[in-house]
Amino acid sequence: MELLNDMALFVEVVKAMSFRGAAEVTGVPNSTLSRRISLLEKEIGLRLLHRTTRRIELTEAGQLYYERCRRIVDEARLAHEQLGDMVAQPTGVLRASLPVDFAVVYLAPLMSEFAELYPGIDFEFDLTPRQVDLVSEPYDVAIRMGEPTNQNHIARLLAALPGQLYASPGYLEKAGHPQHPSELEQHQCITFARGKSWRLLRQNETVDVQVSGRFSVNSVGMFRRLATLDRGIVFLPEEVVLDDLASGALVHILPAWKGPPTPVYALTETRLLPAKTQRFIEFLREKLEHR
Repeated sequence: MELLNDMALFVEVVKAMSFRGAAEVTGVPNSTLSRRISLLEKEIGLRLLHRTTRRIELTEAGQLYYERCRRIVDEARLAHEQLGDMVAQPTGVLRASLPVDFAVVYLAPLMSEFAELYPGIDFEFDLTPRQVDLVSEPYDVAIRMGEPTNQNHIARLLAALPGQLYASPGYLEKAGHPQHPSELEQHQCITFARGKSWRLLRQNETVDVQVSGRFSVNSVGMFRRLATLDRGIVFLPEEVVLDDLASGALVHILPAWKGPPTPVYALTETRLLPAKTQRFIEFLREKLEHR
C-alpha cells in the first residue's frame, strides 16, 4: 500500500511539474514529497526526475514510469470511488471539452440541469473546435460532432442528429423559396468547403446536389451569423440553430428533406471512468436520445 501511495504522490508531482504545486493538491509538505520520491527512486534504482532550483523534468525512465503509474493510480482511485458511489453522489471537478456553438445553444441548459442533480460536482468547460488530446491534456471527456479521428480515444455514441436546411426570411424574400433540392444549385449556399455536395433524403428518395456560394467557413457560429444576415442557405442539425428558429431569424426550408445524421460522441482516454464522468455521459445520452 505504501508503494501505491508513493506512486500516487509521484503522479501528482509530475502533473503539477513542481513539488510546491503537488503539495497544495495533496496536503503533503514539500520536504516530505521530495523525500518520498527520493526513496522511490532508490528502491527502483533509477532517477525519475531531474531537479533544479527552478523546475523539475522527467527522465526517460520517469516518463515511462509516470505513464504506467498514472493508469494504476487512476484504476485504484476508481475502485474506491465506485464502491463509495453506492452510498454517496459523485464529487470532484469535471473537465470537459465541448464544441462551441452546440454547447452554447443546446448543451448549456442540459449542463444546468445536470448541475442541479449533482451538487457535489464542479465544472471546467473548454469550448473549442479543435481535436484535443485526452492523453496529454487535462480533460475527463470531450464531446464532439462527427466521426472520431483519433483511434486512441474511446468513443461512445450519444446521438445522431440529422442535418436540415435553413435560411433567413430576408434571403428567401430576395432569392425565392426552393421547392426541390435540385434548385439549391441556383442559390447561395454557405458551406465548409467550396465544391461541396449535399446529400438530402426523403423517405426512399436520395438526391446529391452540388452547391456553391460566396462564403466558405469552418465555424458553425459563423454559419449561423451569415445566414441570419441574409447571406444564404445553411445545412446544419436543428440543435445548433434552436435560438435562431425561436426568434424567427432563420426558418426551415424543404422541411421534408433531411441530411445523413451527424453523430455526437463522448470521447475519453479510457473505458475506466470515475463516477462524475460516467454520470455525465449517461445523462447526455439520455437527453439527446429523447430530444
